[in-house]
Amino acid sequence: MDVQRRELRKQLAERRRALSPAERIAAAQGLRRSLEQLPEYLTDVRVAGYWACDGELPLNLVIPPLASRGQQFYLPLIQDDGTLRFAPWNAGDGVQPNRYGIPEPAEPKEWLAPFQLDLVLVPLLGFDRLGHRLGHGGGYYDRSFAFLREQGRPTEPLLVGVAYDFQELPQLDQEAWDVSLDYIATESELIDCRATEEDGTPA
Repeated sequence: MDVQRRELRKQLAERRRALSPAERIAAAQGLRRSLEQLPEYLTDVRVAGYWACDGELPLNLVIPPLASRGQQFYLPLIQDDGTLRFAPWNAGDGVQPNRYGIPEPAEPKEWLAPFQLDLVLVPLLGFDRLGHRLGHGGGYYDRSFAFLREQGRPTEPLLVGVAYDFQELPQLDQEAWDVSLDYIATESELIDCRATEEDGTPA
């Protein structure tokens, strides 16, 4: 299983990195349209996301409308215990690379714990329509949002995976520690994983 997942991660990451700038721009535009179908994206106050790296679908068109609606965007901070905290970030704010070279807010004066967020845009390498996610293998999101496994879903924070269409997989086996996603937003659609799970057919 681990060998298969490593190979799958490698293949998906390579395909993602191979996208042209024009393809990334088009995907970013489509992602915004998909998220606009989600009421929480338009209204939730505390919205966390990520700084796109290594070919991830960029959030550059998703973030600016938040401020105009009075919403606050947050970026993750990796903690020594392998969990995440989230610090507010606005366009123009300083950033500094973390241990993986991913930009994080520089010298944040405040931060939120995962349970304090309303909506989280989650990066991933692969997904299926039941909300199972293939991450990079670090387990940061699963550890940080483990409390959601004990709660009825959907609840707050709402977890929305962000991916290109080609990152969809027929089925992903779920590990005991995995935290499932509520929705997946791609450049062409918004997938309600809860509805898919209930009836067993693609939403």
